[in-house]
Amino acid sequence: MDTVYISQLHVETIIGVYDFEKESKQSLFFDIEMKTDISAAARQDDITLAVDYAKVSERVIAHTEASRVELLETLVEQLAALILQEFAIEAVTIRVSKPAAVPQAQTVGLEITRNR
Repeated sequence: MDTVYISQLHVETIIGVYDFEKESKQSLFFDIEMKTDISAAARQDDITLAVDYAKVSERVIAHTEASRVELLETLVEQLAALILQEFAIEAVTIRVSKPAAVPQAQTVGLEITRNR
């Protein structure tokens, strides 16, 4: 199985449990790894047979900006389900970082892996 990835996809959105987090946008950074077989796309040199990371990025950005959930856990579960449903992949790992969440830390976040 091959891996198509997106590294440090930056999205500004409203997310958080606390009132101050709901008042202004915060930066989130996504690392996304998608397991798929790239051999057909490579053999035919055809983007329609590949996982188009630009389209995945667009969907993640659009969903994240429109979402009004409080927890990163909820957002990342939604994104994993969306990617598995809309793209020809077998598994997805999403790591999200929220750098402004804890002042004493460079960043905090979580990582999940979901399979078809």
